[in-house]
Amino acid sequence: MPVIKTLTNRSNTRVYVWQVTESEAWLRSGIDLSENSINRLVTMSSEMHRRGFLSIRHLLIHAGYTDNDLYYDELGKPHLDGESYISITHSYELTAIIISDATTGIDVEKRRDKILRIAKKFVNYETDFINSQTNKVSALTVIWGSKESMYKCLGQKGLGFFDHCKVEPFDLAENKTTSRIDFNEIQLSYDTYFEEVLEYTLVYILPQS
Repeated sequence: MPVIKTLTNRSNTRVYVWQVTESEAWLRSGIDLSENSINRLVTMSSEMHRRGFLSIRHLLIHAGYTDNDLYYDELGKPHLDGESYISITHSYELTAIIISDATTGIDVEKRRDKILRIAKKFVNYETDFINSQTNKVSALTVIWGSKESMYKCLGQKGLGFFDHCKVEPFDLAENKTTSRIDFNEIQLSYDTYFEEVLEYTLVYILPQS
């Protein structure tokens, strides 16, 4: 199906979400891919990955851009020609992009019990908060998505989820918290927005003013 959600929590920031139910053939139609994207598509062995990749190009068109406006730096971070910032995410059948006039990051994750087993790898500052939660899977998915978004936003090697990224306690019903990076001499704070979309959790961050 086409775009299922468009969010504008802050001026000059737009979030687009797509549930990928279309065939690969349908997704290949109506878009002009850059040479780089064509080469990347050829290397993808997973049909689900290819469909997600193509759906993001449709989201770009929906946002007023083309695939040729998108490029990646040496660390794999996406950029747009012009002054806007972009971040991209996909998980199974859900894809999303955020476009803003501020540096930003976005992540979507499927809520799964597996996150309980790996929590010790990325939960540090948030341990007491998680121990107090009844819905640990949802809370952990927000924390993971927040840290993934910070990693995408900063785009620097060496940034660790466990040691350098912190998420303040939050109420799942309020859909907002604060996230922080404390890395070497870098200290940054972000407004962090989250919400459940189908069986997924969408998280995105924007710098605090």
